[in-house]
Amino acid sequence: MQRIKGMTTGTLPTFIDVGSNFASSAIQEDNLIQQLVQNEKKVVFMGDDTWEGLFPKKFFKSFPFPSFNVKDLHTVDDGILQHIYTTVEGNEWDVLIAHFLGVDHCGHRFGPYHPAMAEKLSQMNKMLRSLIGQLQNDTLLVVLGDHGMTSTGDHGGESEAEVNAALFIYSTTPLFEIKHVEDSNVVSQIDLVPTLALLLGIPIPYSNIGMVMVDLFISEPKLDDNQYLEQAKALHINAVQVNRFLESYSNAAKDLPVTKLKYLKELFSSTVAEYNDLITVIQKSEKIVPDQDFHARFQNLLIAQQRYLRETKEVCRESWARFNPAHMLYGIVLLAATCIHCFLVSEIASTFESLYKQLLLYPVIWGLTAGLTVYIWMLISGITVEPLMICCWVAIGSHVSFHWNFWRLECKKHNLSNELIQSSNICIRPEWKSWLKFFIPLGILLLRCLAMFSNSFVITEGQVVSFLLKSLVTFTVLKLKWNGKLTSYGLNTSFVPDIQKTSGSVSHKRESFYLIVFMVTFVVCILFSSNFYHCREEIADCEPSPFLKPLSRISNSQQKNFHYILSVSSLGALVYLIRRWFLHYGNLNSSHLVVFFIRLGFPFIVFCLCCYWAVNAASEESFIKLQDLTKKIVVIIPCIVFVLVITGFLIVLWNPITVFLKDNMESDEAVAPPYKGCMETEVDCLHVVPLIYRKMQKAMSVNFNDNQTKTRTVAAYGLGTVYSAAVITVVALLTLLLIMLHNERMSLAFLLLFLEGFSFLEIHGTARNLSLQSDNTGYFSVPWYAVTAWAFTATQFFYATGHQPIFPAIQWNAAFVGFIEGHSTNILPALLVGMNTFASHILFAAPLHTALTCWQCFELTVLQLFNNAIQNTKEKRKVFGYVLLNHIPAKDAKKQLRVGCPLLLLWPFVREMKSSKSKNIKKESGDDDQVMEMRLRENPQMFSAAMLQLGMRYLFVYGVQLLASVCTVAILRRHLMVWKIFAPKYVED
Repeated sequence: MQRIKGMTTGTLPTFIDVGSNFASSAIQEDNLIQQLVQNEKKVVFMGDDTWEGLFPKKFFKSFPFPSFNVKDLHTVDDGILQHIYTTVEGNEWDVLIAHFLGVDHCGHRFGPYHPAMAEKLSQMNKMLRSLIGQLQNDTLLVVLGDHGMTSTGDHGGESEAEVNAALFIYSTTPLFEIKHVEDSNVVSQIDLVPTLALLLGIPIPYSNIGMVMVDLFISEPKLDDNQYLEQAKALHINAVQVNRFLESYSNAAKDLPVTKLKYLKELFSSTVAEYNDLITVIQKSEKIVPDQDFHARFQNLLIAQQRYLRETKEVCRESWARFNPAHMLYGIVLLAATCIHCFLVSEIASTFESLYKQLLLYPVIWGLTAGLTVYIWMLISGITVEPLMICCWVAIGSHVSFHWNFWRLECKKHNLSNELIQSSNICIRPEWKSWLKFFIPLGILLLRCLAMFSNSFVITEGQVVSFLLKSLVTFTVLKLKWNGKLTSYGLNTSFVPDIQKTSGSVSHKRESFYLIVFMVTFVVCILFSSNFYHCREEIADCEPSPFLKPLSRISNSQQKNFHYILSVSSLGALVYLIRRWFLHYGNLNSSHLVVFFIRLGFPFIVFCLCCYWAVNAASEESFIKLQDLTKKIVVIIPCIVFVLVITGFLIVLWNPITVFLKDNMESDEAVAPPYKGCMETEVDCLHVVPLIYRKMQKAMSVNFNDNQTKTRTVAAYGLGTVYSAAVITVVALLTLLLIMLHNERMSLAFLLLFLEGFSFLEIHGTARNLSLQSDNTGYFSVPWYAVTAWAFTATQFFYATGHQPIFPAIQWNAAFVGFIEGHSTNILPALLVGMNTFASHILFAAPLHTALTCWQCFELTVLQLFNNAIQNTKEKRKVFGYVLLNHIPAKDAKKQLRVGCPLLLLWPFVREMKSSKSKNIKKESGDDDQVMEMRLRENPQMFSAAMLQLGMRYLFVYGVQLLASVCTVAILRRHLMVWKIFAPKYVED
């Protein structure tokens, strides 16, 4: 759309015009089409229907064809070929516009080197030969491309292959002097506007800043003595038009440099005076005298006119890309204050509830007061009300109030603690030691931020983040070894029973083995994911990943079948692993609707995706007879997937429970808990035999009791992972949706993403269990290393899904998945492209953000479920190794859970089951502590504080990276690579 706008209005397209590529609105500026219509010229159009949206009801005749299906190579071109020859012969037109799309779509689908591209180019050559044979003497043929393409068929960047395109102008009668040139001339696309306007005899569009192509303007035969006269006339008309626009714009905008504007006015005045003087001399003479000085004056006039037009365009270009350092500084200060805000709140999250008035309510009131004050002042002063400035003052007021109250409370707290220390002579640990836990993760985060100031590091950011991520995870595991958490020396004390020493030693060996396996898996996934990186043009000798090409670009049938099987297998393995996780923790035993959807909905979505990929991957020759059916299939199947995913979300929001309760009058407990593996050692026997004895003793005591009553038992399957199961359901639905928005070969990348994320969660959960063996409250805090690594993993997989912070790497095809005919608004395509681009960030943030709305429903449902199962029951109930305490009334549900359940917080509780066998004696002795995620219901306030802390830390990590990116573009705003490297990175962040 920007190219069409530039080539019809003569203005420089702006960055904001990118959003109009979908659902283009009518061009309101003066343009060539409008001038042609106003001057009663008949304009006939055929081809890309985007023109109909840009110029509604402007064409004398129109033959538009749907253009947004990039997989359709022939509909637009064949439609044009059906009408172009008869239209040219009919002579019922003054201007005919034919916009072919086959070559562009072929590049997007197959690339420039595919045999299909050679066929399309041959078709275009044949068309041009036939068309040239029909041209009349008064007809001008202009053939041009609006853009080029890279070696992968993409465009939108700044490389030579993307911004350069051919321009071919032909006429049966000579229009300009034929001369041999070794290097082809380079002109701007907006130079077509004044050139075509003058050749057609219509006014140049008002806002044009292009310059006429002087080679197309030559003197008539009677004026051959001065070959520069017609060129000077064309440039003069062009200069007068540009000067009129410049004066109007400068009076309205007031943003052009005064010195530059003065210089341009003087240059324009001098050229006009010289032109008028030369025209006066010519008019006084019946015939031009071939004088050498006279010719030199014309040559100098042409040079001056062209210099004026070029420098005017450069002044406008620079002015429309101006910077406001003061506003940049305000934004940086606000963003830095926000990062500090998040950090401080994360450190006082446990006491934030008692300070919500000072740290939340008062800042909001002060912020709104500041914004209202500024708004009233703007109204009284007659200043234009700017919503952005009002929001800025709201932020400033709230930040000032927050920091004032926070540091005032900290000073009071510090003074009080000093008084207590002096009165009691207590020796405390120096404060600097508590900051050591921040040093490594935040130090690595600082290195990541400093790397953004180097264009080389930004270009290779994928490799940089991968290295920092591997370093951080490796350090976490090594730290456990250095702290002795992977050895069992802590159990070698006189008061620890021998059975606990032995079981503890086995547990530590098992956890050490788990850590090594998952760390190796984590590193291997990172290494393999590098095969999916997109090549930047700045990296020399970089071969683009073959996985970035869809299957339709593979011409070899055997390779295509192999990669299709690989893609389907990867998708199947992903869903199988998720299903195995649910089965392992008992979350698929319930008859609830969400469990039914997991059992049947997930496989059906996989089946739909496999069919969709098969139709897309097949060559067009395979479905010649079924072309209409295939068009319907590629629309219907994605719509089915959209509906299923939305249905799954609604089901999770309505009832996220995956717990199965079984209420029996007789005990359902096994004589002994299931024991995995072979009991080869004496320790294993010592572990099982006492349990069997106790069960038999308990059964005999019940049977021989005079007041014998059957014991009622409530067995709950999947209770220990009830929170994380709902989160993983949401993440799985998002994953299937995002896989559909990528090309089919990316399913392997998403499988690696899941394996890498799961491996990190296992490492994190194991590390927390080993570090917090004697501190249960520590589970309610996610350390900085985990949050930082989680954010780094999201960034690393941004690159591992074939994306880069550059415009050519945007996968626009996602906007048309299920909508091959285009969109009526730009909201839906923007959403689809955004989900495709930030798929990894969405998935890694989903555990933190997407579950925030479903836990109120969860709490009410699970409490009602438990009430029905254990109503009128006072004693504690055994629940499959967990203890369900007396139920809480449903009216208190809101006090229990107010926030979501991120996996970083949940996974240590999930891992507790595997690392708690050393605690069996404690449980057998009657200490009925709840385990796994049911521990969260015991401490709702700690749970809420942990969620607040995790959210603030997550925002802090991303906020610091955004702050570094903002500082980069602000400091390096005049850098040679600011628009090519740093600005796109800033936009992505």
